[in-house]
Amino acid sequence: MYLKVKRLIDIILALIGLITLSPIFLVLIMAIKIDSKGPVLFKQKRVGIQKTHFNMLKFRTMKVDTPKDTPTHLLENPEQHITKMGKFLRKTSLDELPQIWNIFVGQMSIIGPRPALWNQFDLIEERDKYSANDVPPGLTGWAQVNGRDELPIKVKSKLDGEYVEKINFWMDVKCFIRTIVSVSKNDGVVEGGTGIKKELSTKETISK
Repeated sequence: MYLKVKRLIDIILALIGLITLSPIFLVLIMAIKIDSKGPVLFKQKRVGIQKTHFNMLKFRTMKVDTPKDTPTHLLENPEQHITKMGKFLRKTSLDELPQIWNIFVGQMSIIGPRPALWNQFDLIEERDKYSANDVPPGLTGWAQVNGRDELPIKVKSKLDGEYVEKINFWMDVKCFIRTIVSVSKNDGVVEGGTGIKKELSTKETISK
């Protein structure tokens, strides 16, 4: 029952976001075009609900010659590929704003497991253990507010599974509020890295 309510909330909030944030969208579009050549939006094939594929939207933060389907942490010296405007967008997470459209059309939800790249087979397989591929992917999620880029795949997938197991309105509210706090503090962002918190046990991470 809650999943139907959740979808309605997504539509309403996404529509409000598209309207109210349109001036910010316009400013960022102009800044991206001035900063570097190439399209404003970056489309990337990601894994959606039931492992279907969709094109996730982002503001482009990298140069046009950057390998498209390679996760940032697998790039050699990823900093060399990021544009000046891209550094700002990634640090503030403003590059994720176009995903409001993905949410509005039903490809994503506001809260849910972050969509994996289509070729991140290790992450997809690990999420299968926790049914984390059976819900709509999110703009932000339980793993993001508990470590983001710093988490190794097994811990990240277990946190995604915990979200699926407990999914309810208050869980989503908690994720939303903690996301705002994390973004304001720039928590868990590791350019070109993942799994930095390997020494942190799954139990300790989940108990946060």
